[in-house]
Amino acid sequence: MKRFLSIILLNSILFLNICQANTNPPAKKTVDVSKSTINWKASKVTGTHTGTVGIKSGSLDIEKGKLKGGSFVVDMKSIVVTDLSGTGKERLEGHLNSDDFFSTEKFTEAKLDITKVTEMAMKGEYAVTANLTIKGITKPISFVAKASENSATAEIKIDRTKYDIKYGSGSFFENLGDKAIDDTFELNINLVY
Repeated sequence: MKRFLSIILLNSILFLNICQANTNPPAKKTVDVSKSTINWKASKVTGTHTGTVGIKSGSLDIEKGKLKGGSFVVDMKSIVVTDLSGTGKERLEGHLNSDDFFSTEKFTEAKLDITKVTEMAMKGEYAVTANLTIKGITKPISFVAKASENSATAEIKIDRTKYDIKYGSGSFFENLGDKAIDDTFELNINLVY
């Protein structure tokens, strides 16, 4: 009987430890906005433009060194063009901030909320599904991210027309010729935490 009670007690302790271990939430790692970067690239028939946009805030959920979730907010009023200078730079930045593109007076922030993370075969790589909100429109996106204890990177391709950014899109306007702008733009994200 003592042996039976000892086994039950031992199993109960193990069960409680397992339950307790599984209830510990992942550690929230705050994004260091001064060290983190988002670089963008947009293409058109006659070439490409590049630039940056600032991160306002964010955090990633890391559990035992593995990415589990997170979110971050982008300061849309911080759009900078890096491939031009002078009036060309000022003109393009103004246009990107206008209602033709990101309407930054009305929509000052964009947000990415991670909804699902699946570990991939390569150590530190994850298949990520997230909700991306631009101009008040939220759509699901998927991408591959690499994460470590102190940083995470991702390259994301975004179809701007899903967020009501149709200016210069050959999908919506005819006879644009060399004025056509690709529907997809790229973000290269480097988060430090």
